[in-house]
Amino acid sequence: MNKYKKITLDGIFFNNPTFILVLGTCPTLGLISSALSALEMGLAVIVILTLSNVIISALRNLIPNEVRIPCYIVVIATLVTLIRMVLDKFLPDVYEALGGFLALIVVNCIILGRAEAFANKHTVAESAVDGLSNGVGFTMALTAMGIICEFLGKGSLFGFEIMPFSIGMLSTPAGAFIVFGLSICAFTAIIDKFQRGARVKANRLARENLMGVNAAGEQTVEEVKA
Repeated sequence: MNKYKKITLDGIFFNNPTFILVLGTCPTLGLISSALSALEMGLAVIVILTLSNVIISALRNLIPNEVRIPCYIVVIATLVTLIRMVLDKFLPDVYEALGGFLALIVVNCIILGRAEAFANKHTVAESAVDGLSNGVGFTMALTAMGIICEFLGKGSLFGFEIMPFSIGMLSTPAGAFIVFGLSICAFTAIIDKFQRGARVKANRLARENLMGVNAAGEQTVEEVKA
């Protein structure tokens, strides 16, 4: 498999930072009561995660190993500050909606984790793909849960009323926790089923190839005897 394809699939599906690694739980539980806020946070994380991965990868040979974590935090904090300034200037409604969760991106486990586990060991291109795919995986997870919580908890979708019926608890942090747990169960079950199917297919192909090799070998022996 192409390495970039593998990095992309791992970030979005097989090592999804929200559903598989269970990282970034604080903004997840705090923002998924609104699909729009979840999407906005996800987009902010995509930008910061991709840029931080690129910068840290480019500087990985210059950063002393003893102070790498503080250096990562400086890079991430600078990017977060710039994003906050841009949002405050041009998109004040988004800035207000995200509130303190935007500042907490500095210590978001997903961003620090990808910097430590991937960006400081791989090329700039690979790190950019890793940052983008993990950011997309995080955004998809948050937005999907935000849609569920807002639709069932408020009867609306991205701020537009859809139906008069709602389950109020699902718009609270407790409801968000329930949706988060059920989403993890459903996602991991789907991924496990897919991976089991892939393993069965790989084993079947391996057996067929082995049988073909054995048949070819037996045919060669018969030809030699003849």
